[in-house]
Amino acid sequence: MVGHYKVVLASNSPRRKELLGGLDIPFEVRVLDGIDESYPAGLPTKEIAGYISKKKADAYQMTMAADELVITADTIVVLAEEVMGKPKDVEEARRMLHALSGRTHQVITGVCLTTTERQVCFSVETDVTFKTLTDEEIDYYISHYRPFDKAGAYGIQEWIGHVGVTGMNGSYFNVMGLPVQRIYEALKGFISCDGIPNR
Repeated sequence: MVGHYKVVLASNSPRRKELLGGLDIPFEVRVLDGIDESYPAGLPTKEIAGYISKKKADAYQMTMAADELVITADTIVVLAEEVMGKPKDVEEARRMLHALSGRTHQVITGVCLTTTERQVCFSVETDVTFKTLTDEEIDYYISHYRPFDKAGAYGIQEWIGHVGVTGMNGSYFNVMGLPVQRIYEALKGFISCDGIPNR
């Protein structure tokens, strides 16, 4: 499906590695340090993940080989226009989960597929609804799972997702961090543009 390209996943996330591996395509992981992930203050929230993903892709484009296809991604959690990043400590994680409790928020992942010749970028949005979480549930989750590496202070595949998520509209895998169905379709389109038949 990937033609003559060597696919590179530009992420150390174990969740993204697992999800991309589910497509049964060979790939390697390569991570560049020091990429600036800031964005303009006035940028609409729906465009932030895509903006950062493209910024990451542009950093890789300077070093990639002609036969490489690099996948970059960035995931954000948005609640009523507030962007929730990764919590820096227990108190911030608790604040985020209290804010998400009993409400619907959006998880947006921006993705770029990049070669030396071409770039395809898109964003995928999923609505996630939590039940009203108790203080005990929030504290249990934080103490046992320590979600400090996760946007919005939660991983839907973990305990909090099992007990707290009451509804979802969109891709579950997008909430985990990589909308693999859309990536699959984008890869097929990408390769077909090179005149290589898809399997």
